[in-house]
Amino acid sequence: MNRLPESELVLIPGGTLITNTPEEGRALAMLIARHTIHNMQPDMDVLQCGRKMYSVNPDSLIAASQVVATEFQTIAIANNYWRQNYYYR
Repeated sequence: MNRLPESELVLIPGGTLITNTPEEGRALAMLIARHTIHNMQPDMDVLQCGRKMYSVNPDSLIAASQVVATEFQTIAIANNYWRQNYYYR
């Protein structure tokens, strides 16, 4: 098994959902989504083999986008919708 490194198996990278900006929140959502997939399938060879199928399947890409959107929503809530709609600046 070509196992991913432990750093790719951390469920919440950095240990917090708090971010300074929505842009950082979106990047964190994408990172969490990737780490979730890595935890479900930690074998890099299997992941890469499956990528050939789902990377060209519109339904798979939409499903992946939905996962990121859900993570982003969770992060927005944790950040109190970025301090009540950017008024923290």
